[in-house]
Amino acid sequence: MQDLPIAEECAENSAENARRNQQQKQKKREWRLFIFIIVFLFPILTVALVSAMGFSIWFYQLIAGPPGAG
Repeated sequence: MQDLPIAEECAENSAENARRNQQQKQKKREWRLFIFIIVFLFPILTVALVSAMGFSIWFYQLIAGPPGAG
C-alpha cells in the first residue's frame, strides 16, 4: 500500500514534465514565428506596398499626364 503514493507522485511529476515540455515547444514555436514575421513577412509586405503605390502613381500619370501638364 505504500507504493501507491509513490506511483501518484511519479504520475504528477510526469504530468508536470509533459506540461513543461509542451510550454517549451510552444515558446520555441512562437519565437520562430516572430523571427519569420520580422525577417521575411514585414520586408516582403513593405516592398509590395511601395511597389503598388509606385505602380498606381505611374498608371495615373499614364492616363492623366505628368504633373503640371494641365
